[in-house]
Amino acid sequence: MTKENIKWWQKAVVYQIYPRSFQDSNNDGIGDLKGVEQHLDYVKKLGADVIWLNPVYNSPNKDNGYDISDYQSINPEFGDMAQFDHLLAEAHERGLKIVMDLVVNHSSDQHKWFIESRSSKDNDKRDFYIWRDPVDGHEPNNWGSFFSGPAWKFDEKTGQYYLHLFAEGQPDLNWANPKMRETIWNMMNWWVDKGIDGFRMDVISLISKPDGLPDGKVPKGDIYGNSNRAVANGPHVHEYLQEMRNKVLNNADMMTVGEASGVDIENAKEYASNDGKELNMVFQFEHVELDGNPDPALGKWYDQRVSLPKLKENLSKWQYELDGKAWNSLYWNNHDQPRAVSRYGSDKPEFRVVSAKMVGTLLHFMQGTPYIYQGEEIGMTNAYNLGWDDFNDIEILNAREYLVNKDHLIDDDTLLRYVHYKGRDNARTPMQWTAGKNAGFTDGTPWLKMNDNFGEINVEEALADKDSVFYYYQKLIQLRHELPIITTGHYQLLDPEDEEVYTYKRIGDDEELLVINNFTESEQSRDYGVPANAEILISNYPDDQGTTLRPFEAKVYRYKN
Repeated sequence: MTKENIKWWQKAVVYQIYPRSFQDSNNDGIGDLKGVEQHLDYVKKLGADVIWLNPVYNSPNKDNGYDISDYQSINPEFGDMAQFDHLLAEAHERGLKIVMDLVVNHSSDQHKWFIESRSSKDNDKRDFYIWRDPVDGHEPNNWGSFFSGPAWKFDEKTGQYYLHLFAEGQPDLNWANPKMRETIWNMMNWWVDKGIDGFRMDVISLISKPDGLPDGKVPKGDIYGNSNRAVANGPHVHEYLQEMRNKVLNNADMMTVGEASGVDIENAKEYASNDGKELNMVFQFEHVELDGNPDPALGKWYDQRVSLPKLKENLSKWQYELDGKAWNSLYWNNHDQPRAVSRYGSDKPEFRVVSAKMVGTLLHFMQGTPYIYQGEEIGMTNAYNLGWDDFNDIEILNAREYLVNKDHLIDDDTLLRYVHYKGRDNARTPMQWTAGKNAGFTDGTPWLKMNDNFGEINVEEALADKDSVFYYYQKLIQLRHELPIITTGHYQLLDPEDEEVYTYKRIGDDEELLVINNFTESEQSRDYGVPANAEILISNYPDDQGTTLRPFEAKVYRYKN
């Protein structure tokens, strides 16, 4: 890749908005589209190019909008279609693009398609979903739901099971049915005609189920990995995505990113190939699954940090393997992951700001498109003040139901500790705008309890402090826009076994960047032979002490090679 043929989305930075938690404009405690519109200038000030909106469609909210009952209407909690159209126009007026969440592995069980499908075996929508007879009086296979328990639900009316890889209220669509796919293409083109700028595709790697729906090759106790290993990257997934490209995505200059659960390097090279046959990029999960529990029955639930050499090895693999072949997405956190500063940096008051900057530096100088999750740019932390009565997330509540109450695999206190480290509600607590009532999110009662540190961590405070995390992220984005080497340069890892410091180079035709990140609370000493004529591009400390690295210090040198 040369700087001449860089695509717009390869230089872009994406700001993810979880509308329910962003800004409430009518004081019902739930964020909404008008609330998003109120802060477009804030996103523009940060420097982001694209807003990814989590689902705003009609939904009974079994999984906070990822169970869609109507793909072409807005959930009244968020507003209406006229307000969406206004938001889109206002974003475009500011040069901001909007990418919509596309959730088409499954729908809600309240969607009219599923209501028809379950009405009788001969309904013309029956085959829009995946129905199977019982086997020896039990589920058709051993697949487990990602949200705990079996992935099949028995339906008394027709005497068959339907597949739901997620919640019971999220039946899987049958992508083997061409009529179903055609219906999806029509819906997507309806949004394209509205002028949206792309799609983030939820669990898109799961849409092609293996022929015959065989048992997964893992123990039944592995309730989180079971379906992932059995279903991800199925036999027809690339065929379906190439059809989507031809029927929809080529109709406009779209940005596409697929959430690809279970993807590996070789699959990613197909999904996100530079030939443009399928998607622009994928979200892979390997780096955020490195700190899972060694007991497969407990899945993701754990509170031990990943070792730095393991993290380096994984991130570097994706940098090396996709270079020149496919495109990376870069992220630490999102609505499904805990807060980056708490997981990879330190949320201790004395280290929070400097470590949030370090974590951002490491990611934003890699090759790929960076994603910033709302609040990351001010260093929002995990919400340790939430207890069992406060959680809203179905994944957390189901984990407690199965792991603690039914299977007795873990006790309540241990699971709560793990949830405080890994739970999704850490990221979903409302955005912290001010130190005032409910952090300026709402004058009503917030739908999810606030993180109680909003008095110290909020946007108002960040914008008033020239050394805040916000302005550091602003500079990271500005550098990406200005320096082609951040987009096109080759990646080279230094000292892979170093357990305290993560250092890598970006190598261009006539210059190099040296990116140094101390992952510890203690001072380190490292000599990388930095050339005398090197300039510091960015650093989270005000001065350069050469080979001495202070706690969580990050700095980037630029020099001719």
